[in-house]
Amino acid sequence: MSVDFLRRCCLSFPHVTEHMQWGAHLVFKVDGKIFAIAALEPAKHIVSFKIDPEEFVELTERPGIVQAPYCAKGQWVALEPQHPLSAGDLQGFLRKSYGLVFAKLSKRRQAQFATVPDRKRVPRKKRG
Repeated sequence: MSVDFLRRCCLSFPHVTEHMQWGAHLVFKVDGKIFAIAALEPAKHIVSFKIDPEEFVELTERPGIVQAPYCAKGQWVALEPQHPLSAGDLQGFLRKSYGLVFAKLSKRRQAQFATVPDRKRVPRKKRG
């Protein structure tokens, strides 16, 4: 799993921004709310994300997947470098994390996002 893979995956979701925080961590947010954190330097945990409470216990029983430090109370998991998830599974969990965080936004804010096009997807006008 590379940082490029994580960036492509997370930035493909609407209205996502990325930020550098806490030294060498790339943080992905929707409306200022974090849904994924990736370590840019070698670390004990390479990526953390929010998960359904129902899946939290099941996932943390697998080797290489642990409760995310400082975030486990909010049902966040962290992947160690030797985790068992495939790229497709990880992409699915990142999408769920995004959805869980987006669902916590106010209904008004969700509606505003629905009416504002995602900047990344707006075609540029040709000059000339």
